[in-house]
Amino acid sequence: MGPPVTGSPVAEPSATGPRRRRRGPGPFVLIVLPGLVTLTGVLGFLSLAGGFDPDPPPDPAPGGSAVSNVDGSYVPWLRRATADCAGVTPALLAAHIDQLSGWQDDTASLSEQGIARFTDADWKTWGRDDDGNGTSSPRDAVDAIMALGRRDCSLAEKVTALRTKGTVNGDVADLTLAAYAAGTDQVEKAGEVPDPARAFVAGVKERLPRYDALVRKNPEQEGGRAAGALLAPPVTTLAVTSPFGSRAHPLTGVTKLHTGVDFGAPQGARVSAAWEGRVEFAGLTPAYGYRVVIDHGTVDGKRLETTYSHLSALQVTTGQSVTTGQSVGFVGSTGLSTGPHLHFEVLLDGQYTDPTAWLGGGGR
Repeated sequence: MGPPVTGSPVAEPSATGPRRRRRGPGPFVLIVLPGLVTLTGVLGFLSLAGGFDPDPPPDPAPGGSAVSNVDGSYVPWLRRATADCAGVTPALLAAHIDQLSGWQDDTASLSEQGIARFTDADWKTWGRDDDGNGTSSPRDAVDAIMALGRRDCSLAEKVTALRTKGTVNGDVADLTLAAYAAGTDQVEKAGEVPDPARAFVAGVKERLPRYDALVRKNPEQEGGRAAGALLAPPVTTLAVTSPFGSRAHPLTGVTKLHTGVDFGAPQGARVSAAWEGRVEFAGLTPAYGYRVVIDHGTVDGKRLETTYSHLSALQVTTGQSVTTGQSVGFVGSTGLSTGPHLHFEVLLDGQYTDPTAWLGGGGR
């Protein structure tokens, strides 16, 4: 017999093959599984205690409005913020705030604060202590409403000047919102609402009807509908050759709102101021040719303006005061025009209205 074998025993082969060495527990069992068990226990406890909702509510639908967050006490401030601003209404300002923040003060942004999402730099320009509480803060809702009103009204004034000169076309409210979203330079470059701002403008306008309703429900300080003397005819014979409303432009072929009424008249016929006021603009523009814009001031709290375009010559200058019936120029065909006529517009708070309602016997 040989000497006994020493050392580790050698595994004997089984009938089906080599026998495997038994392994210890893997990393999943040692590390991951205990963590999952602990997390499950914590979540279960929180759910029972009311500290965790296993089925959180879905996110608000896109385009939803926060009008329920605005009570009637804000309406007088919305009116005050837009009182001297043609083209920006209390409801539009409220819808603008809704689009920016949903009327929620909290924000994840470190650079934008309050319901109107002002940066520190912009607040230095527009912010004031409007409610007189001793502090000017973008997190103060009243201060924010008034500050955004000042900012929007400043933009409305700029785009109105561009539209008056014929540089841009479109609704003052739309152009104002576009200037906020993309900058006045981009609006001027595009000549209308630029593409990058269209979604923003559409979002605000979608919310607008809800805030119109809110303002109507809070009628305090509400001005009545403009009333008073009708406008005098700007030309002797009011022969309408193209009415107010949607039409295809005779030269460009583009279908859009015809913002005034075209009165047919012979070359050189006298054009008169429809009401007394101050000449806001008198000069040559690319689209309207020789053009006059008269600011008639406010009528029951609403700003009234009239315009006279495609003139052959001017008889007034910017800044001049005029009386009803005073000559402002002569009928012509300057600018984008197919022949002698007067393009006459009436704007109430920056919005185009049908001039025939002001010149006829009906209500304005």
